[in-house]
Amino acid sequence: MQIREFTDADWDTVWPIVQEVIKAEDTYAVEPDLTSEQAYEFWVAGQHTVVAVDDTGILGTAHMSPVRPARGSHIVNASFMVSSAARGKGVGEALVRYALDRARADGYAGMQFNAVVETNTSAVKLYERLGFRIIGTVPGGFDHPVQGRVGLHIMYIDL
Repeated sequence: MQIREFTDADWDTVWPIVQEVIKAEDTYAVEPDLTSEQAYEFWVAGQHTVVAVDDTGILGTAHMSPVRPARGSHIVNASFMVSSAARGKGVGEALVRYALDRARADGYAGMQFNAVVETNTSAVKLYERLGFRIIGTVPGGFDHPVQGRVGLHIMYIDL
């Protein structure tokens, strides 16, 4: 598997991954009926976006950008999406490790995840294993389609 920069030619393959993840409504607080154009603006525009690929094609994607502008721009945020067919195969971990390495190389002081749904236990465990810690939880901050209102973790790692 290789992680490389996203190109506009990738969108036709990335869009179904983004669509699948947001339509599940269990990890991202995003309107589930985004058009391809709206999803592109959400996922790609103004961000450092990458894809994870192997000889079968694109398996997942990630994007990074500063958490805040100006005086908050030394902390980076990153988000990840993996196709359902590629889950459990290390794609998510590879994308997170890439994001951490890239953030360090770019001189960021830390990485902050603003909204990790507490029921997304595989992601929470992965992030914690890689050194992130939960620095707070917004009680009931996410309206899960099955479990109702659940917490949103804010997670951080010092770089």
